[in-house]
Amino acid sequence: MKKLLTTLLMAVVCSTGFSQVKTPQPSPKAMVSQMVGMTDVSIDYSRPSAKGRTIFGDLVPFGKLWRTGANANSIVTFSDDVMIDGKMLPKGKYAIFTVPKADNWDIMFYTDTDNWGTPENMDESKVALKTTAKPQMLNNRLETFTIAMNNLDNNFGHLEISWEKTLVAVKVEVPTDKIAMASIAKALDGPNAADYYAAGTYYFQSNGDMKKALEYVDKALTMNDAKPFWQLRQKSLIQAKLGDKKGAIETAKLSLAAAETAKNNDYVKMNKDSIAEWSKK
Repeated sequence: MKKLLTTLLMAVVCSTGFSQVKTPQPSPKAMVSQMVGMTDVSIDYSRPSAKGRTIFGDLVPFGKLWRTGANANSIVTFSDDVMIDGKMLPKGKYAIFTVPKADNWDIMFYTDTDNWGTPENMDESKVALKTTAKPQMLNNRLETFTIAMNNLDNNFGHLEISWEKTLVAVKVEVPTDKIAMASIAKALDGPNAADYYAAGTYYFQSNGDMKKALEYVDKALTMNDAKPFWQLRQKSLIQAKLGDKKGAIETAKLSLAAAETAKNNDYVKMNKDSIAEWSKK
């Protein structure tokens, strides 16, 4: 019996040991993160190696849809809308599929990114953008499949697919000027109502300079024709903290009326409770 228990224990240990064995993946995962101008581009893919094999026209046949890598989809993500071959590709995540040929490649950005390999049935409605590119010959043989963003400029970068002695590059134009001009315009316009309100609220909540808190919330209210009930509520709390109970009650009544119009019962109750408290002598 003791011998049997020992044998079983050894079997369990061996089984557990085998389940924890780690070995290198034939096509290891890779993640690339690249800023192009002011646009984030990330690439998530697997990297097979040639291992002495002829790749294009053999392992990867010409004229057939290729997963463009190994294992799950090779995925590229753009943080902004980009332009490729004069066509707009909306910001988002795409699987990269290609059809390699001797004289040119078709490159497709596919909205369904959950395939293992190529889709069972290619759905043309999911091809967000399709373009072509001419393959270039590399001087040196590249053993491991590579996707990267290279030849960068403020306004564009090149999505490069390379393996063995072949490189295919797709120019990706990014909206750097549009983003920069919008940022400049916002900065030159100065703080908006939300900025002032956030600053005033911070001063109040952190027990900072209450006069500054009141000044900033007043600026926010001045910039809002509608006078939001939550901003009026914040002003009344600051006034009360400054000892101006009369002013706090007047502001709370304005907040109460606006909250009733908006049917916000929480603010209705808070304002009524505060008015009652501040009205006590």
